[in-house]
Amino acid sequence: MTKPVVGIQLYTFRDVTKDDLLGTIRKTAEIGYQAVEFAGYFGHSAKEIRRVLDDCGLKAPSAHIPLNFAEPDKFESDLKAQIAFAQELGLEYVITPAAPFWEVTDEAGVESLIGMIDRASQLVTEAGLKYGYHNHDFEFRTVGGKPIIDRLLERIPAERLVAQFDLGWVHVGGQRPVEYLRRYKGRVPIVHFKDFVQGREDAEIGRGAVGYDTVLPAALDAGVEIIIVEQERFDKSPFESAAISLEFFRKHGLL
Repeated sequence: MTKPVVGIQLYTFRDVTKDDLLGTIRKTAEIGYQAVEFAGYFGHSAKEIRRVLDDCGLKAPSAHIPLNFAEPDKFESDLKAQIAFAQELGLEYVITPAAPFWEVTDEAGVESLIGMIDRASQLVTEAGLKYGYHNHDFEFRTVGGKPIIDRLLERIPAERLVAQFDLGWVHVGGQRPVEYLRRYKGRVPIVHFKDFVQGREDAEIGRGAVGYDTVLPAALDAGVEIIIVEQERFDKSPFESAAISLEFFRKHGLL
């Protein structure tokens, strides 16, 4: 079995990347990560970023790119501009980090948002890239007798939408990460590892309640090729936490 690439979502370092994205990329490589996932480019050109990635030997498979749900008339043009940048940068995946499912309470509202995500999946795949959706906990709310996340994944075909399960948020949403990995085996090439203790309190990977010693084998069995670490809140520096999380993967022989 091929070992998955272990990367980190640069939102983890958001307080630093806004002023020093390129330096943060270098620091990520020094810590030992193999890849980064973007959450903004902060005015840098694709060529600038690509040069630093190549110098550091880092992969950049994906970016979290919000969709403009608030301005439907700009929805397609905004996304097309992001797709062009992703192509120039050499990304493989365009990932929608969230949709405002928390605002809707009925099936019509859910289906309207899914329709916009469906259109995004068409635009991205027509451009030769792969498209994914990243969950939080609110997608596991049941509307019309079915969790929103399952409605989404059943409505849009697998060839146009991969599930970037954030396995920590699956847990917070009251579901078992292992079960969702098994349910969508073969449709989860890239996932997020995020750990929590006591509800929504972040922790380094392996130090929380998600149970990654059990989740990791299930992820490998489901065909996960890229694991992206993410942490949002810290009791130490983000870089120190990132290094601690990496030890989990060393312990399991992935690095």
